[in-house]
Amino acid sequence: MSALEPAGIEVVVGRIGKPHGIRGEVTLDVRTDEPDRRFAPGTTLRAQAPAGADRRPTTLTVARARWHQSTLLVTFEELGDRNAAEAVRGTVLHATIAHDEVPDDPEEYYDHQLVGLAVVDLDGTALGTVKALVHGSAQDLLTVRTTDGRDALVPFVAALVPEVDLEGGRLVVADRPGLVTPFPEDVPEVSS
Repeated sequence: MSALEPAGIEVVVGRIGKPHGIRGEVTLDVRTDEPDRRFAPGTTLRAQAPAGADRRPTTLTVARARWHQSTLLVTFEELGDRNAAEAVRGTVLHATIAHDEVPDDPEEYYDHQLVGLAVVDLDGTALGTVKALVHGSAQDLLTVRTTDGRDALVPFVAALVPEVDLEGGRLVVADRPGLVTPFPEDVPEVSS
């Protein structure tokens, strides 16, 4: 890593919810696929208070995390009681990950790994590049900037994206009219 290269990439991993109990434990709206990794004891996270909030800590260190039914409960070293926990409600938590860090699951990818990949169809024809990833409640969508400058949304599912080749710098889309390439009737006619 060069001196000009940043230490890592910052990602949102959660948002603090309501207090749980009287000893500073809080509920967490998890925004990561790896909560056990991101909320391990000793992990320090950047804390971003909601706009207009009073002074709050800028970092929080995980003391303990546990699952209660389907809710992640976290105790931070800086929050000693229910009042302190209530004061940080709505705070967004950010983790810094190394550029070369990869998810534990080989079928998962971080957004920064996908953005910029060349997008090709099953025959290898260039379709564009991955511009962004839109996270949805049902599924994620790839935003593909097409070779003709349009943005197309492609559901990030195996049936439509059968191959992600990070080393090769490309992603394969099982394209069909209306997905990335427009329907034939939507292609403007070129006058001669």
